[in-house]
Amino acid sequence: MKKSKLYLSNIEKEHPDLSYEELYDYIFELISDGKLAPVKSALTNGRKPALPVMFWKHEDEKDYTDIYKELDFGIHPLVNTEYYRKHPEKYEEDAGKVRLLSNYLKDNSSLLSVEETMNERSFEIFKKEKFFQKEGGIKFCEKLGIDRNKLNYYETSEPLSYYSHSKDFPQNILIIENKDTFYDIRRYLRINEADVLGIRFNTLIYGAGKGIWNSFADYASGAESYFKAGNELLYFGDIDYEGIIIYEHLVKKQWKCGTGESIDIKPFVRAYESMLDKAEKMGFSNMPFTKEKQNSNIENIFLDYFSENRKAQILNLLKEGKYIPQEILNEHDWSKDDGKGFS
Repeated sequence: MKKSKLYLSNIEKEHPDLSYEELYDYIFELISDGKLAPVKSALTNGRKPALPVMFWKHEDEKDYTDIYKELDFGIHPLVNTEYYRKHPEKYEEDAGKVRLLSNYLKDNSSLLSVEETMNERSFEIFKKEKFFQKEGGIKFCEKLGIDRNKLNYYETSEPLSYYSHSKDFPQNILIIENKDTFYDIRRYLRINEADVLGIRFNTLIYGAGKGIWNSFADYASGAESYFKAGNELLYFGDIDYEGIIIYEHLVKKQWKCGTGESIDIKPFVRAYESMLDKAEKMGFSNMPFTKEKQNSNIENIFLDYFSENRKAQILNLLKEGKYIPQEILNEHDWSKDDGKGFS
């Protein structure tokens, strides 16, 4: 016989429709049937007639013989059932999913020789395409000793959004953090056929903030050959902690293209310098404040591309809790060229 503690307040919550007298009779009926027993040391509730505030609840032990039998003889040997042997009551909740995985390994394990997307494999096994992605399916399988390598799937990223003005090779490519600036420079290229701050860009990539961390995989693995290895890639975003971290995290991933050649990404220094110059004319004190609790753990990967004077400007701005959005520059600025090129 299994017993657990049960409080009077819990019984009252479960039966809000009962009057106190009816509740009293109901509890003593359970006591008479041996389903409840007052805890000897428990206080009473102070009402008349009084009731103990705590009981022992008696429950018959469940018979898990059939579950252990299924775990012993009905589940594929690659599935580690140790967790459910220790927690057979949990198996009743998960049995359907365990059987789906077990049956897949019994009947369709040959399909694992071909790599599939995460959602394709998820649907193939569990008949739910988002089971891995949104319903805890990855941890569920790992609990059973089946990791993502055994399931041979890959995660997909959002498709890379880009605009190619030409297919020249090699070419200059600009990754742009924010949507408005991407559209503005794209429009400028279409209408004017001109350089951007002294540099001829053939392709623009929309980074979508931190989205570039995932979507750039699409560039590295699936981009057309004319804007892969051998091209010059520059990055352009906000001057704030978050914008700098987006760039630094992107380059720390050490991307390689399909040929194995490293993909180097540098800041578009001339654009950042133009932002600083324009902000200085407007007054750094007039720049907006950064968001609260912004991650400030930047390294020197970004700052090392700048002169000591420019580095000091950026650090002073950040210290004051200010930032410069890349939208400070617009079509009036793109045609300006101080002859510095990439520097």
